[in-house]
Amino acid sequence: MSIQVSSVTLIRPSRGWRGLDLPELWRYRELLYFLIWRDVKVRYKQTLLGAAWAILKPLFGMVIFAVIFGRLANVPTDGVPGPAFYFTGLLPWLLFQDGVSKASNSLVAGRSMVTKVYFPRIVMPLASVLGGLVDFVLGAVVLVGIMIFYRVVPTSAVWTLPLFLLLTSLTAVGVGLWLSALNVTYRDVAYVTPFLLQAWMYASPVAYSATLIPEGTGRLIYGLNPMAGVIQGFRWAVLGVGQPDPAMLGVSLAVAGLVLLTGVAYFRAVERSFADVI
Repeated sequence: MSIQVSSVTLIRPSRGWRGLDLPELWRYRELLYFLIWRDVKVRYKQTLLGAAWAILKPLFGMVIFAVIFGRLANVPTDGVPGPAFYFTGLLPWLLFQDGVSKASNSLVAGRSMVTKVYFPRIVMPLASVLGGLVDFVLGAVVLVGIMIFYRVVPTSAVWTLPLFLLLTSLTAVGVGLWLSALNVTYRDVAYVTPFLLQAWMYASPVAYSATLIPEGTGRLIYGLNPMAGVIQGFRWAVLGVGQPDPAMLGVSLAVAGLVLLTGVAYFRAVERSFADVI
């Protein structure tokens, strides 16, 4: 008589500050795909305009910036038409803003999953950020139309665009991990996040060029905002204007990497208590 013994998987809570477990995340890739698809499907469910909001949000922002910063404040746009300048800055910013906003509330909104089944919790904020890439692609199509209308020809620097897009997503993931983990314990985070993002937007070169910041120490300090170098670099990659200061860009990249690494470490350190606290 033969006895078949099935394998047993023992799940233990993580201890201490740990890095990202990529093999485990790969095993749960289907769950990640499902959460991204769910986010895309329900985002504009029961809305009159549906996915058109992905286009209207940057369009409305572009019009507001063109009136306030372009006509009233007369802020220079590096020699390119205002609509193309503002829309190009809004695309990476909205990807960052929406990703952080949704990621910060992902664990609390998905408490039924967190408390009932095991899966790497990092999947939830990660899916919230990656789901925004669909809106980004729709907005990018409109940007191409704006550039054609104003006869703006991208330069050879356009090949760097995927790099700045990747940096935008990774920065959003890092900030989203911090806020989502903190939001489990401190629900004040849900109220603070909108104000934080609003202030962050005006501290980033969305409606103006980072070239207006004085060279030298001023730009290095400005580069401590990780989105400063990313957005300026994104605009340079698309329009070929306002090339970011290498030192400022380096500081922004360093801060973005630090936020991501510490966000992953903190998230992994406290995720063992999510199901109990949430």
